[in-house]
Amino acid sequence: MAKYSAKQTRSATTRTGRAPRRTHDVMMRLIDCHVHLGGVGNIENLNAIREHIGAERMGIACIYGREQANSNQAAFAAKAAFPDRFYVFAALDHSAHFSGGKVASPPLDEQVDRLIRAGADGIKLLETKPDRRKALGIAMDSDYFEPFFARVEELGVPLLWHVADPPEFWHADLTPKWAADHGWGYDETFPPYEQILGEVGNVLDRHPRLRVIFAHFLFLSGDLVRAGALLDRFAGVHLDLAPGIELYYNLSRDVAASREFFVRYADRIIFGSDIFGSLTLERAAHRAGIVRRFLETADEFRVPKGADEILGPPEDGIIRGLDLPKDALERICAVNFERLVGLG
Repeated sequence: MAKYSAKQTRSATTRTGRAPRRTHDVMMRLIDCHVHLGGVGNIENLNAIREHIGAERMGIACIYGREQANSNQAAFAAKAAFPDRFYVFAALDHSAHFSGGKVASPPLDEQVDRLIRAGADGIKLLETKPDRRKALGIAMDSDYFEPFFARVEELGVPLLWHVADPPEFWHADLTPKWAADHGWGYDETFPPYEQILGEVGNVLDRHPRLRVIFAHFLFLSGDLVRAGALLDRFAGVHLDLAPGIELYYNLSRDVAASREFFVRYADRIIFGSDIFGSLTLERAAHRAGIVRRFLETADEFRVPKGADEILGPPEDGIIRGLDLPKDALERICAVNFERLVGLG
């Protein structure tokens, strides 16, 4: 367990945005598995962000929509512009469903084949984020999605999958203001947290060979026993570290237990930041820096002032670093992603 002196705690909780006190002499190779681009106008800025935070490569997570089928085109353009720097986790097209059949779109299993031929490295699923799940109105363990999961399991296509949201978002008195302001507070009209996780569990039971990166630690950072049981049961399941800032507050409550979990499952955890391409270099560095500082140091610190609003204000909580061993850092920061997704 990492030890903290009073001197360490005082200096670490200053909100200067300074570089963390790394205990390792060599900076880790870094692949960020979870970023967002937006439009083609942000490609150059996202690449500048990549260079600024020291990431070799980034995985662009695409988003499906109701008005626009998805954001795949911009991500493919970024990969074409910087072919050795970006991966594409393409989104599906639900136009036929949303239009009641007035707009044609291929069946989901056929979409997988087309996306892979177009150069996708994996598939991004946002369909189980609660607002998206409500709007789509289709359960993930339904017949609608079954051919899709069968096909990605057969091909070994990796999924970057956002499931649910922090469980406190279903309780108005516990939902942070910044989350409520983005419409991420859920009442009885939204599918419950456990229902969404149950649908995903049914999919995994049917397709145990799926290769999955669950975004935001599957929002199980407050229940490491449950997270560990899932990893033990399904060899293809991985967890990414993209904030959800509650992830870091939860894991900071018991540093010893969290560090033990990260060392034990160092082959199953993957670096992610949830950086989006419209951020300034400074704000992007805050996001990536929080994750790295948590992994690499024994610091106590807060979200830096000037970070983007989705991270919430600094006074929301204290983050305590795990000071992981070098071999665990190497796997989490680059090796696991390369093993799962490939070298690009």
